[in-house]
Amino acid sequence: MKTYLGVAAGMVAGMVIGAFAVQGLHAQGKKAYTVTELQTLDAKLAAAVAPKIAAAQTSAGGRPFKTGGGKIIAMEGTPPERVAITEWDSLEKAQAFFKSKAWTDIGPERDKALKTVRRYAVETRD
Repeated sequence: MKTYLGVAAGMVAGMVIGAFAVQGLHAQGKKAYTVTELQTLDAKLAAAVAPKIAAAQTSAGGRPFKTGGGKIIAMEGTPPERVAITEWDSLEKAQAFFKSKAWTDIGPERDKALKTVRRYAVETRD
């Protein structure tokens, strides 16, 4: 009888812990990724501005992947010359960064070095 009570108590404890874990995962929200397709206008300036962009994104909570300047292989269609991908905790944080003073301040230098062909954000699904 004591064994059954111990197993039942263990099951209840496991369900409670599991419920809190699932609730915590849902509270984390959906992540978002920004994808920027670029054309290099000045390679020397691009090399100088890329670390500034990454630092600004990091300080805003983004996690830049090291894709800028990486090799791109077409699987279908015509690939862009350069791609930059950044992970964000939410779509709102990504949008806020691209409207921020930090992003605007880098603008003149960035625009001399790189031409943005296309930029978009993708939110993960549940």
